[in-house]
Order: sequence, then C-alpha cells, then structure tokens
Amino acid sequence: MNRLVLNKIILLLSTVSAMIGIGFLFWILITLGYKGISSIHITTFTHDMVNGGIRNLLVGQFTMGLVATLIAVPLGMMAGIYLREYSYGSKLAAVLRNLSDVMMSAPSIVVGVFVYAFMVAPFGTYNGWAGSVALAIMMIPIIVSTTDNMLSLVPQELREAGIALGGSKHKIILQIILKAAKVGITTGILLSFARIIGETAPLLFTSSNNQFFTMNMNEQFPSLTVSIYNLATYPDEASRELAWAASFVLTVIVLLINLIGRYATRSK
Repeated sequence: MNRLVLNKIILLLSTVSAMIGIGFLFWILITLGYKGISSIHITTFTHDMVNGGIRNLLVGQFTMGLVATLIAVPLGMMAGIYLREYSYGSKLAAVLRNLSDVMMSAPSIVVGVFVYAFMVAPFGTYNGWAGSVALAIMMIPIIVSTTDNMLSLVPQELREAGIALGGSKHKIILQIILKAAKVGITTGILLSFARIIGETAPLLFTSSNNQFFTMNMNEQFPSLTVSIYNLATYPDEASRELAWAASFVLTVIVLLINLIGRYATRSK
C-alpha cells in the first residue's frame, strides 16, 4: 500500500513539474510571438541595422555559422571515424570521448575567452574569423559524439562483407559505413548548427558586432545574437522593438532547424 501511495505521489510531482516547465516555455514563446510579430515590418528584412533592419545581421550570423560548419564538420567526422573504426578501444579513445563529453557541456563564454586570447588580442581587433572558430569549437564535440554513436549502430556484418569483397579499410568506411549512417550523422550536424546559430557569449569576445553590411571577416562582423543583446539595452523604443523582431526571427530559425533534424531522424 505504501508503495502505491509513494508511486502516485511521485507521479503527481513529476506531472506538476513537467506542466510548470511547459507552462514557462509557452509563456516565453507566446510573449516572444506577440511582441516579435507586431515589431516585424518589410523593412526589417530589407534594411541593415543602422537603418532599423536586420538584413546585415542575418547575413553575418549565417556566414559565420557556415564557415564554422566548414571547419567543424570535417574535423568532427574524422575524429568520430577514428574513435569508432581505428582506435580499437584504446585508452586514448576513452580519453578523447571523455574530453568530447566535457567540451559539449563547457560554458560557451569560456570558449569565447579562449579564442579571444589567440585570435583577437594579438591582432588588436575583433573579427569574423575568430567568431567562426569559436562556433566551430562548440560544434566539433557534438559532431564527434554523433558520428561515433551513429557508426556504432552500423551492423558489423556490413564491414565484414566489405572485407570479403576485397575492399580496403578507407573504401569500406567511405562507401559502405558512412552511407549507412548518413542520416544520423546529418541530423547531428543540423542539431549542432542549430545550437551555435543562437549563441551570443562567444561572439561578444570574438566578432563583436557591426551595424553596417560587410563581408570582410577581418573586421568586426555583424551578428544577430550580439545585436539582440545590445538593442535590448538601448533606451529608445524602436531599438527594443527591433530586438523583439530579431529574437522572434532567430527563434523561428532555430526551431525549424531542430524540426528538420528530428524529422530526418524519424524518417530513417
């Protein structure tokens, strides 16, 4: 009898906790939607920040995100392939997996300070390359872990079949194993991109922000997230409305990327 009562109490507390969490989430989303949608105009997407729009901010944020992806994907996938296909359960592989797990939970501001010390302070100026590197560092452990886990799900029989056909190790990996795990790996890349596209802290120390449109990554680079942080602190109402509009747009982008990633996983 006591067990049944205790079970019902825990179930009730769990349900109430879940409802409270979901309630706060919907409160945030409803507030963001209400204030964000009412602040969006055509000029929001056609003008740059200096003229009351976010065009340059969107271009700058995605440019740094894409450059970060180009850096992180090859490095992360090669590391994941090594851990699963070449390490053979060595102590080094165990250490690398633990380091990857630690890096996934590392505060983003620490990554920003680290990159600042090596790519900003020596040159005396914020720059887009430093922002991209900071975001890439945050992406790499997620891609490493995803690649490692997805390759572990590929049946050993596929590897043995490739060996029986006379395939070399690298050809078996490229032509058989990676193709079998491509959906899961792609999903991991999408989810890692969704995480870094909404990061603010590392960009505060690396790329900073630029109110004007520019594609020169050697100087301060436009950032949507940093601009939201700055605009929210401005005293005029127009700046705060632009911050709400930018926040709503960013939330929709992150939500869409996450949904695409989840759908790809279900479609596997």
